Amino acid sequence: MVKWPNSGRLVRNAPHILQPNSTHRKTMSNENGDSETGSMAPFEFVDFSKIESVACPCGQAKRAFADTVDFPGTVHVTEISAEARSHYHKQHSEVYYFLECDADAKMELNGEIMNVKPGQCIYIRSNTMHRAIGQMKVLIISMPKFDPLDEHLEA
Repeated sequence: MVKWPNSGRLVRNAPHILQPNSTHRKTMSNENGDSETGSMAPFEFVDFSKIESVACPCGQAKRAFADTVDFPGTVHVTEISAEARSHYHKQHSEVYYFLECDADAKMELNGEIMNVKPGQCIYIRSNTMHRAIGQMKVLIISMPKFDPLDEHLEA
């Protein structure tokens, strides 16, 4: 029997988050050493193929963990389009990890253009004007949680 530490949270009923089954439920020992099985899970597992894409200045994004109380950010898989628009965020920073890129893929950061390729990563601080140039697939971690009202397009 596996004993999981108390994660302190409930798993929400969302189609892209796999619910714990009997082998994933946490098992705790009470003060007498007796086992207790609860409905809290020590993890959340997201299937991005089941998350609906939403339009964003970069292209199409699938966003996860927005409702996960004990995770301080959101994780996005974003398909960058050729028409990506320059924008910045006043409140949050982003980490871009390049999963797939065309050979001529680039990032523009405050007017500076740099080549990017799969396996590279960029930390973009708040108030940095940025856009991806070329088609690519990017894993983005947004901290704090992503807020679409904090997307400010270049004037």
